[in-house]
Amino acid sequence: MSPAHVPVLLERCVGLLAPALTGPDAVVVDCTLGMGGHAEALLQAAPAVRLVGLDRDPEALRRSERRLAAYAERTVLVHAVYDELPEVLEGLGLDCVHGILFDLGVSSLQLDEPERGFAYAKDAPLDMRMDPTRGLTAAEVVNGYERAALARVLSTYGEERFARRIADAIVRERTSRPITGTARLAELVRDAIPAATRRTGGHPAKRTFQALRTEVNDELGVLRRAIPAALDTLCVGGRLVVLAYQSLEDKIVKSALVARSASPVPVDLPFVPEGVSAELRLLVRGAEKAPDREVLANPRAASARLRAAEKLRAAA
Repeated sequence: MSPAHVPVLLERCVGLLAPALTGPDAVVVDCTLGMGGHAEALLQAAPAVRLVGLDRDPEALRRSERRLAAYAERTVLVHAVYDELPEVLEGLGLDCVHGILFDLGVSSLQLDEPERGFAYAKDAPLDMRMDPTRGLTAAEVVNGYERAALARVLSTYGEERFARRIADAIVRERTSRPITGTARLAELVRDAIPAATRRTGGHPAKRTFQALRTEVNDELGVLRRAIPAALDTLCVGGRLVVLAYQSLEDKIVKSALVARSASPVPVDLPFVPEGVSAELRLLVRGAEKAPDREVLANPRAASARLRAAEKLRAAA
């Protein structure tokens, strides 16, 4: 497997989840199945665990099904977005699960298939849908959103400081002909950014492509719904592990975990009433990064931020 396909922080994720997966009826959910690397490692590490794998990408499910064929009796793979987790578990007759993993962002599979339109290195149709069977394409966003809406998307989701200039360039271009390819969009973005800025910070179109992908797939909206839902579906003693690659994603995860790990007891109360405690225990200090040796071997790990928590009690 190439570095692009190596699961990020694999041993750490498995190590954090494994203590919750020792029971005979343990169930772990990989909410972002992708190429199945984390799922395979979890099935190997916990011989009795049952795994539910979710992915919105039908091709990812097909590939993971082949990869996990040896564990077919212990796996259920479902075509679903991860904010649909409660409905998926209800359909499987599961009241709660013992481990949940999120490996957020675009998958190696999607980046490595130029026709999906996620990358700017090769020309391809502007699609960017993680689930190619539904939703708006990036071309529809680029050619259909008003100037102000485009600038908002680029600024908010890509943290692009030249969002207005790029939106202006897109609107000018599409008045004469639709923008349908990744190469043309990347060229427009590059030309809209000042030359001095283009010389640093990687490809000039990186933030624009990130922003459009986030908008097309409603990634932040899905995540805001998914993390609380996942915490609600954890059994007491269950564990959640999240790998985020963007600061906006990490902020959402941090906010949800910190809120539920705070004690509900006022700081000036001289004692803790019986039965009153925080819902979660944080398992790592802050956001944990990949060690240098892993980043050297797998560059995708460089931006990873890991957070994890254990559920101490049911929500009130």
